[in-house]
Amino acid sequence: MDHKKAHWNSQQKLLRGIILKADQLELALKLCLEQHAMVHTAEMSGIKTVTFEDQLWEGLDQITFRSKTNKKGRTIAYGLWHSTRIEDITLNLLVANDKQVINRANWLERINSSIYDTGNAMTASEIIEFSQGINMEELRNYRITVGQKTREIIQKLDNSALKRKVAAESLQLVLEQGAVLNVEGAKWLIDYWSKRNIAGILLGPATRHHLVHLNESFSAKNSRK
Repeated sequence: MDHKKAHWNSQQKLLRGIILKADQLELALKLCLEQHAMVHTAEMSGIKTVTFEDQLWEGLDQITFRSKTNKKGRTIAYGLWHSTRIEDITLNLLVANDKQVINRANWLERINSSIYDTGNAMTASEIIEFSQGINMEELRNYRITVGQKTREIIQKLDNSALKRKVAAESLQLVLEQGAVLNVEGAKWLIDYWSKRNIAGILLGPATRHHLVHLNESFSAKNSRK
């Protein structure tokens, strides 16, 4: 796994270096899809490699999924929900100007989530309470669906799209829909995304952000608490 992560990190560095170079568009999008595939299940993209998320799900039981926490007090249920919501919000509302996946096919009810937003402002105790009701299998299915939609979006991007700044109207829509709460602890995301272009979304929410939370989830899974 350490070897895989070292390779992933080196490829992410390469992606960062070429993503805005006009003559490297094809390679950049291909590399972005490869990076994205490794932070989701192999089922999502159809690759034959065991991914980081596959390794997280291996031997994962319901108690560990809901109750074990990392040093930040975050559960695996929370980490998977949070990073998936971030991808759904940013790729669909900010990149594609489209409807969020969670607003299709009754996902919120299927997952049995008590929240609609990213969960950024939740306390440790709220995270534990939230995690108890989550349908583990449906959250996994939601991630797969979000990831597959993201891949469709990425494949349609061109150089001008990658350079485009995130639109203020799209960010306002995120707040209006309640995808990010307009409260301390969460609303900073709006300011953060406002400074990004579409390439920055691919380098963050579509790839690197997932690995951050997968690492946190591995810490929770291996915790003795």
